[in-house]
Amino acid sequence: MGLGSTAKKIQSLSDRAEQMYRQVQELQKRIVGLEEGVDETSDRVTKLEHQVREQRALLVAIAEQQGLDGEEILAEAAIEEAEASDADAPDVETADAETNKGDASKETTDATVETGE
Repeated sequence: MGLGSTAKKIQSLSDRAEQMYRQVQELQKRIVGLEEGVDETSDRVTKLEHQVREQRALLVAIAEQQGLDGEEILAEAAIEEAEASDADAPDVETADAETNKGDASKETTDATVETGE
């Protein structure tokens, strides 16, 4: 009986090892696919950055041709964009004030209960 039990255990371990090997192969394929995708995305980003630089230079040249300061216009646009993104971000002081406001109303309620008013 000991020999049969040992054979079953060895077969079970062998089955698990084969299953794990298949999983490792699948993961390896997925990783290779992800690496290829990252490489393609990196190439696209590099091309897009180059195109944006070209377009910016073209816009600055057109602005200067029209008698405008292209760099100043781009700087103002960047400032406006930064201010807009700051407005979208939660303000720490506002969040603290709202938290404290909630605490203050709780304290008021507690004080009302204590004084009976």
